[in-house]
Amino acid sequence: MTKPVLFVSGANGKLGRRVMNLLVERGYEGKIIAGTRNPEAISFPNIEVRKSDFDDPAELASALAGVDRLLIISTSSPRRAITQVGAVAAAKAAGVSHITYTSAPSPTVDSPIPFVADHRLTEEAIANSGVPHTILRNMWYTENLLDALPPALASGRWYSAAGNGRLAYVTREDAARAAVGALLEEPRENRTLTVTGPDLLTTSEIGAIASAVTGKPLEVVPVNDEQLAAGAIAAGVPRAVVDAMIVPIERNTREGRVDIVSDAVEQLWGVRPTGVRAFLEANRAALSA
Repeated sequence: MTKPVLFVSGANGKLGRRVMNLLVERGYEGKIIAGTRNPEAISFPNIEVRKSDFDDPAELASALAGVDRLLIISTSSPRRAITQVGAVAAAKAAGVSHITYTSAPSPTVDSPIPFVADHRLTEEAIANSGVPHTILRNMWYTENLLDALPPALASGRWYSAAGNGRLAYVTREDAARAAVGALLEEPRENRTLTVTGPDLLTTSEIGAIASAVTGKPLEVVPVNDEQLAAGAIAAGVPRAVVDAMIVPIERNTREGRVDIVSDAVEQLWGVRPTGVRAFLEANRAALSA
């Protein structure tokens, strides 16, 4: 029986590269196509690389010729909603039989996070296309803690407006595993899965773990949204980033919108995902950088 032709968009990104490597490591015997705007920048063994730019619908349609299963890895483009909706239309026109999409957690209409609207619109386009699909709502990456924790550990204080809100960070490795599992599994009913790590934790609990792992004292200091914004701006973070990401994400957590833990990684890959403590222990040196 002929194996389905797989196409991975964004194959030159951090998540995309890991997805490609996992497909190779799993020994997938069917054809794999890596899609990227810069084909000269990547090379994978026994994998075809095709130029595919979501900003160029005609080029994308050509790149998707003969593809059975498509993984759309969400882009970081400011035109993300428009281009990804266009990619869904191109996939349908090309006869793609299944779409997997990496979305964001809880992309509701009333979300305080501006960029999740792009994910909601893409999800709606996929649902309306009639193409069988799997939506993977990836929780925030555990790797983000390697940006937040080192300066906090250095000062001994971590300012947070997340309150007692909890979330289950997922590693990029586990998100890649879930994506590969969704690509390889036999077709089934349309479904939406939130891809999380195993631990629902508050900021204070994460701070305590980081302190225990590094041996450094760390006090989590509760602040309100205005104080968080002022501190971030004083530290040199651009106002646009503060208003569109830092404050809304903290508020989103505080309001319980990401109080979700799932077994999606185990369902799709067969292993328990990596917890926060294990991740921080493995990256102890980076925490002290």
